[in-house]
Amino acid sequence: MEKTFKLGDRVVMKKPHACGENEWIITRLGVDIKIKCVKCGHEVMMDRLEFKKKLKGVLDEKV
Repeated sequence: MEKTFKLGDRVVMKKPHACGENEWIITRLGVDIKIKCVKCGHEVMMDRLEFKKKLKGVLDEKV
């Protein structure tokens, strides 16, 4: 079963960021996906395949 996600969703990654947080917000979708750390605001861009491998789950969806 594939995890579905969209712009503005809050997601949990398998490994935490250097600041200790593993919650991120999706800020860009396309071939590449950009996510922003909830705690420190650091942004990371990765390709969709890499993102899907590192994704643990979607916490909540933007209304």
